[in-house]
Amino acid sequence: MCDYSLEHVASRPAVVADRLIVTSFPNTITRGFAGAGDLNTAVCLRPGTEIAFDDNVRYLHPITHWQKTASSRVARFRQIDLHLPHTHHDALEFADGTVVPLARLVPGQWAMVLQLPSVPLSVAKTAEHEPTKQTVVETAV
Repeated sequence: MCDYSLEHVASRPAVVADRLIVTSFPNTITRGFAGAGDLNTAVCLRPGTEIAFDDNVRYLHPITHWQKTASSRVARFRQIDLHLPHTHHDALEFADGTVVPLARLVPGQWAMVLQLPSVPLSVAKTAEHEPTKQTVVETAV
């Protein structure tokens, strides 16, 4: 899915083996993924999509804004804080449980879509609209 702040940006769904780059989109307040050939189109991931980054994943700490590095190069896309209407919901979860909102990723990082979730899209859409009370978890490093 694409975050609410990207609703006015052209978008397309991710496919297996997509080459993605973390980018800031013009006239938005957020970051997300774009495809290698079109930096103006957001690539939307479904919850459960697994991606692998080319290098160590860098993101900004939510309070200090210092750059941090994730513990793994492989992450699973998920949505967080769906009960809060006007906040960023798109995030990556790493194997150690660290959850990083996409809006905190440092632009210019490359990744590839490894696999899509096995849940049919119609079932995934229904599950996404159910409220959840999950919050962002920041692990101490």
